[in-house]
Amino acid sequence: MTVHYIGAGPGAADLITVRGRDLIARCPVCLYAGSIMPEDLLALCPPGARVVDTGPLTLDQIIAELAAADAAGRHVARLHSGDPSLYSALAEQCRRLDALGIGYEIVPGVPAFAAAAAALGREFTVPGVAQTVTLSRVATLSTAMPAGEELRTLAGVGGTLVLHLAAAQADTVVAELTAAGRAPDTPVAVVAFASWPQQVVLRGTLADIAQQMRAAGVTRTAVIVVGDVLAAEGFTDSYLYSAGRRRGSRH
Repeated sequence: MTVHYIGAGPGAADLITVRGRDLIARCPVCLYAGSIMPEDLLALCPPGARVVDTGPLTLDQIIAELAAADAAGRHVARLHSGDPSLYSALAEQCRRLDALGIGYEIVPGVPAFAAAAAALGREFTVPGVAQTVTLSRVATLSTAMPAGEELRTLAGVGGTLVLHLAAAQADTVVAELTAAGRAPDTPVAVVAFASWPQQVVLRGTLADIAQQMRAAGVTRTAVIVVGDVLAAEGFTDSYLYSAGRRRGSRH
């Protein structure tokens, strides 16, 4: 028996990987992470499968479901939105499974920031503009940021800053980035429900993005992108495809 941690992608059911799709169809038990999981994916579960919404469950209850499936010799599809490597609460589940001797594998998924880039029609790394992408979030009452990972510190790195789980604190994000020296006219974009039918895309600057978010009612399930790549024009073409690039032989 194996627990398959599957990255279900950012929302659109057809953005799941082929491997993830096929595993869902083969597993007699499916645990999924609450209301942000598209129903089209759950429809892939085999007839008679045990399908459990883990939204209202505690960690202990989730592990109990996995342990029960293991005892019955039943494979589990454990669906997480986006990619399991980011903000999925995967680490504590795997730690428990390791202690219980229950096997698992991790199947990557399309992360929300990639879907946001697609919605914006932008590359987050542009020659001469930005070659670094910082993925982070902001502190909350329940989850503090480790020392050195405060937003003011990360703002000094430069490049493209992508914030998850921060839509409800837009004013704090603007204040922290401004205090760190980011100019009010710094380009900012927000993509809520990336790839879903209800997707919302906002474009602005540090000076006006918080107001735009309030007006649009964007308070959750959104990615905030900050950086000059959002407005980059006239940049140098990549050397990768330049006529002068010397191409080595494969033979």
